[in-house]
Amino acid sequence: MFTTRPEIRGTFGAVATTHWLASAAGMSVLERGGNAFDAAVTAGFVLQIVEPHLNGPGGEVPIILKRRDAAEPQVICGQGPYPMAATPERFAALGLRQVPGTGLLPSVVPGAFDAWMLLLRDHGTWTPRAVLEQAITYAADGFPVLPRVSASIFAASDFFPAEWPSSAEVWLPGGNVPRPNSRLRTPAIAATYRRILAEAEAAGGDRVAQIEAARDAFYRGFVAEAVDRFYRSTELMDSTGRRHGGLLTADDFARYAARVEPTVSRVHHGVRVHKTGPWGQGPALLQTLALLDGFDLAAMDPAGEEFVHLLVECMKLSYADREVFYGDPDAAEVPLGVLLSDDYADQRRRLIGATASEALVPGDLPGAAERMRRVLAMADAETPVGLGHGEPTFAPLPVEWGDTVHLDVVDRWGNMISATPSGGWLQSSPAVPELGFSISTRGQMGWLEPGHPSSVCPGTRPRTTLTPTLITRDGEGWLAMGTPGGDQQDQWTLAVLLRHLHHGMGLQAAIDAPLFTSKHFPQSFYPRSFEPGRLLVEERFGEAAIEGLRRRGHRVTVEGPWSLGRVCAAGIRDGFVVAAATPRLMQAYAIGR
Repeated sequence: MFTTRPEIRGTFGAVATTHWLASAAGMSVLERGGNAFDAAVTAGFVLQIVEPHLNGPGGEVPIILKRRDAAEPQVICGQGPYPMAATPERFAALGLRQVPGTGLLPSVVPGAFDAWMLLLRDHGTWTPRAVLEQAITYAADGFPVLPRVSASIFAASDFFPAEWPSSAEVWLPGGNVPRPNSRLRTPAIAATYRRILAEAEAAGGDRVAQIEAARDAFYRGFVAEAVDRFYRSTELMDSTGRRHGGLLTADDFARYAARVEPTVSRVHHGVRVHKTGPWGQGPALLQTLALLDGFDLAAMDPAGEEFVHLLVECMKLSYADREVFYGDPDAAEVPLGVLLSDDYADQRRRLIGATASEALVPGDLPGAAERMRRVLAMADAETPVGLGHGEPTFAPLPVEWGDTVHLDVVDRWGNMISATPSGGWLQSSPAVPELGFSISTRGQMGWLEPGHPSSVCPGTRPRTTLTPTLITRDGEGWLAMGTPGGDQQDQWTLAVLLRHLHHGMGLQAAIDAPLFTSKHFPQSFYPRSFEPGRLLVEERFGEAAIEGLRRRGHRVTVEGPWSLGRVCAAGIRDGFVVAAATPRLMQAYAIGR
């Protein structure tokens, strides 16, 4: 079968990320004796620099890892919480029906730095300097400007000087938009990380002591203090078309620590698929797998109308449940045991027909129907102003909107990790002047409806779209995979995984095959729009499949031939390390030997 790239095979290790420089940085760690976790931290910091329109130092990251010597995978939750001052009443007092998509108000505690440091401390072998040195070099000496970085800055070239001057200072050097493929430096970020390292190394030569000192510098030191000063002292324009101050404080930073949790998982076709808890959307993929257990997927054409229709209709049911049941389990009762049960899947499977559903039907549990009615009433309640709101994927949408990155690593010892960093992209919020980077606006994902499980609640996690995947077989790490793309992430991951499992397609072939996206359910990001029945498909599905989907009632929009999905994957199969990465956008790469 023709593929755009070879599937990487080797015996030493592999790294797959959404940018070739991050993949190379991670692979260089493996070559120098580091393990998969050292490589992942290094690649994660490099991605902050080279894909600044998609993530940054002020963002978040969920991580799923499997140590070779551990019985089970585990999650490191790097999703920071709402500020303690963030309440539905506080936003309502400002005349808001939704949390804004940009600016200072939707900011949450940036969780990525602590999650990477926790991973490094507990599972890595390197020092903070060793994992940060490549990111610092790219920030200080320059990195190549992706065309979409240039386009994103161009879209803000009038807005930044007028409304967010601190961002203009970082992203418009000399007042100019960086040209595609030119060299851009972000020296303020380099200086921030150098100061963190200086404070870390002042703690002495012990690696763990340095890591703890670095965490303190970020969350109880100068980084938290700089954010506090900026957020208290200014009011700036956001997606409401009005100026607001921020709610985030140094106290919010000091309360935060990344945490280790068990995965949520389900067996499907001989493998166990692991996701985060319902503070992320990952369990919706597991619910979809439960529904699919009742169908003969192998008998379907993996690029045919029946396959696409079935997956879309199953996901409509799973994502309807996401909308009414999912949230931070620290603050809400999430009936996950019921939602992932075989009996529940058997009941829900009866709702899947030969034609496209136009409804959003959650499970028949107490209060679900009324909660869905309120969700649909709240969705699209405001009209965004300006740029940078939301986290839709890169493809059929304006280039100034933010997105996400992804990485997967496997090493020669059998350690494996999947992570989906995001947040703090350059369009999301004004750069903090003393630090040179923006703070995550993940708070926009919370409803302002009291009593909803994903409503804004002080000190709790917004229900994120970030959803890495790690799969085990017979208790061993088998595959790490994921993609950027907001609400679309698990849609693309699911299609690739099923083609690999049920149709025998190699990783690269499964990634290269045409992909699709349902827009049927409310999007997780401001202004929470939705289009019942809307289905985006790559034109490579062909006329017969596309017309078949239309006959089934799907409202099909045909996108470009290579326009949807940025899936990456790395794993172990048949005694080999394997890896693959999407050719879409021509920047993701898998490297291994």
